[in-house]
Amino acid sequence: MSKIDKYISVFNIGLQNTFVYRWNYFLRALFGLIPLAGTVFLWRAIFRERGGGMHGYDYGSMIYYYLLALLVSNLVTPTEDEWQIAADIREGQINSLLTKPMSYLSYRLSIFLSGRLVYTAVTLPPIALIFIYFRRYIALPDHLLTYVYACLSMVMAAFMQFFITYSLAMMAFWILEISTIVFIVYSFEYFLGGQMFPIDIMPAGIQAVMKWLPFYYELFCPVAIFLERLRGAELAQALLIQVGWLLLTWAAARAMWKRGLGHYQAVGG
Repeated sequence: MSKIDKYISVFNIGLQNTFVYRWNYFLRALFGLIPLAGTVFLWRAIFRERGGGMHGYDYGSMIYYYLLALLVSNLVTPTEDEWQIAADIREGQINSLLTKPMSYLSYRLSIFLSGRLVYTAVTLPPIALIFIYFRRYIALPDHLLTYVYACLSMVMAAFMQFFITYSLAMMAFWILEISTIVFIVYSFEYFLGGQMFPIDIMPAGIQAVMKWLPFYYELFCPVAIFLERLRGAELAQALLIQVGWLLLTWAAARAMWKRGLGHYQAVGG
């Protein structure tokens, strides 16, 4: 079996296993829309109180931003991958994979991609209904390249999130419970990644710092590109920095596996 074929087989197995939980994913997506409803009411009150726009956003464009953030988040964010990887390490299930000519990183990446495919297929219908409901606020880009750049950024964001998740899960080689570390990192992602509010409403100095952090590129960057709030030199810089963070997170994932595996071998014999 060729290198690609074996990972295609893993991908297919991941599809079958993940599809068993399709109703869980559907309900998670459905109830995940509740915070969006709260956000709509909150920003409606804010704009009504201000009586005008804010940093280039009006009420309609702000709602559109959160709709896109919801869509991108569902497309790129790993679902329980860190817990599954940590369980593989704690329970010794990686032993069976260590004897096979297979990269564990590529193995988990194949499962992640299959999971994203099923999760996206199951969760898109309720999200599509929300987009239809708020269709009066939707303004699609006029330039074809905007779609290309936004999709490229979204793909890189997905791989970045996976590599960060994988690296966090590798902490299971050293500590029994990784939940505290995971929740701390996810809190930063939620606050600094654009899920709570658009990054570009922050003061210029804070934005300048946040543009060099990986969280900026996990969600906000592809959304901002699609909204055409990043253009020209700013767009080129954002994509280059995102490529840099993608390579760094990939290297970190590989390094964490190698160091963790050495520790695992030392302890487990």
